[in-house]
Amino acid sequence: MTYGKGVALVLGAGVLWSTIGLVVRQIDEAGAASVMFWRSAGLLPVLYAFLYWRTGGKVWQGLRAQGLPGFIGALGLVAAYAGAIYALQATTVANAVFLYSAAPFFAALLGWIVLGERVALTTWVAMALAGLGIFVMIGGGIEGGRMDGNIAALVSAAGFAVFSVSLRWGHVEDSLPTVLLGGILSMIAAFGLAPMMGQTVAANSHDIAVSMALGAVVLTGGMVLYTFGSRALPTAELTLMSSIENILAPIWVWLLLGETASQSTLIGGAMVLIAVMGNAVMGARRQAMA
Repeated sequence: MTYGKGVALVLGAGVLWSTIGLVVRQIDEAGAASVMFWRSAGLLPVLYAFLYWRTGGKVWQGLRAQGLPGFIGALGLVAAYAGAIYALQATTVANAVFLYSAAPFFAALLGWIVLGERVALTTWVAMALAGLGIFVMIGGGIEGGRMDGNIAALVSAAGFAVFSVSLRWGHVEDSLPTVLLGGILSMIAAFGLAPMMGQTVAANSHDIAVSMALGAVVLTGGMVLYTFGSRALPTAELTLMSSIENILAPIWVWLLLGETASQSTLIGGAMVLIAVMGNAVMGARRQAMA
């Protein structure tokens, strides 16, 4: 795997993931719990087949090897999945993706608290800028009646941070078995969440097909591309490359569906993206100098 091919694959994953909001907008009636259930139902067989091919049939051995860190990480993914889906249905795509693009900073903060990992000064500055951007966005959300969607997006970001930090805590090198377990737990959680939210996991055939395609093609396809491409790129550069997802997602729904973002979303979202990308650039420089 050359560096150029790695960049192309990771960018491809980001472009694929950037269509999640657009795909969710094609769902007619299904609620967040139903979408989470059927999306996981689409993800599981495809991801299982990929892991079976990659491990020579030792999928369940890989799952058991994840241990407690993998289980905690999978629970974090359940929160990330549920929060992201609800946010995309409750607020604009721009609000949702800009808010949960702050996940790397939540992970840095959690890693500092739980693992004692050193946080660089540039990262603290970037977190402060991202926090200010989130404040600007949420302030606009209060006026627009989208606070529940904003909170769900932040829950999604926090869930992904738990996923990332738990794997570092357990020194888990391969995250895909944890993603598979997260999909299984998401289907179970959907059954519990549905009645609490006044919903059901049942849906019409169109919504089931769209949700399963979201899991099987968009999510799993992006993960496969990202997994292969990440072998050739440093961690900080991965963060930078994957930021294309957050840039393109609002553009797709604006171009194809006419969904616009408020001024506070654009200003705050720009601040968050600048923080994420600036921190990634500085991280890449630190890695190059090490």
